[in-house]
Amino acid sequence: MTCLRARILAPVAALPLLLVGCSAASDDGEVQIAVTAYPLQFIAERVAGEAATVTNVAPAGTEPHDLELSPSAVTSIVTSDVVLMLSGFQAAVDDTIGEVGEETVVVDAADSADLLEEGHEDEGDHDGHDHSGVDPHFWLDPLRVADVADALAAALTETDPDGAATYEANAASLRTDLETLESEFATGLADCADRTFVTSHEAFGYLADAFELTQIGIGGIDPEAEPSPARVAEVLREARDAGVTTIFTQPGGLTAGADAVAEELGLTLATLDPIELEPQGSDYLAAMRANLAALHEGLQCS
Repeated sequence: MTCLRARILAPVAALPLLLVGCSAASDDGEVQIAVTAYPLQFIAERVAGEAATVTNVAPAGTEPHDLELSPSAVTSIVTSDVVLMLSGFQAAVDDTIGEVGEETVVVDAADSADLLEEGHEDEGDHDGHDHSGVDPHFWLDPLRVADVADALAAALTETDPDGAATYEANAASLRTDLETLESEFATGLADCADRTFVTSHEAFGYLADAFELTQIGIGGIDPEAEPSPARVAEVLREARDAGVTTIFTQPGGLTAGADAVAEELGLTLATLDPIELEPQGSDYLAAMRANLAALHEGLQCS
């Protein structure tokens, strides 16, 4: 069966104008979805269920900010029926998306996630990376994840009308799970002695925005970029002024000076997971609940 589909780089409301659906997308009748990072993989797998195959083109354990695509990954993107990506997050992906043909539907999470501006700009140490612009870490706000899932479900429905009921039901089920998670965060962080937290990787702006917290990032959006001495000094001052008791670092040993800040101020180190990589032995929902527990303790919530 053949069909005509156009690439999507527009909000979900415009989907009916941009797509002409078909009932099967690949030669074997199964829709092929390519994703470019773990959070997008989680969304795609939940929405697609068993009705499609999801392939994450990022090698396991690869830092997603600096993703380089292998030839096979590029092939996977350009030959997939649907690609779920986030523009402005991974330069190699942005470059490759320009090579896809009219038969590939591109769902850009940026169109439905309502992205925020980056929190701070450390002019002392860019290490060749662009630290200005938007913050890509929308998945740390559960309701933004639900909105992206709805956009993907709409695109899959247009691509594969026979699977429409499955995609719609799966997206609704995921939204229910995410609304439950959001409620848990709202309740767990409602009454805290502190509402400011210091983190090594400035990835938690969406979480802070959603739950009325203030994030102080030592490093910037890129977890591998070392902060300048001036930025560390500024964080020390802000942390003292805010009376924080815990400094949060991320899994994997990338501290961006968090250990030094904690030692200087005599504070506790704890872990917050930006969930850029697949959590060991768990999934997005479990990792977010672990983040909630860490914040609940670190911010002295009741």
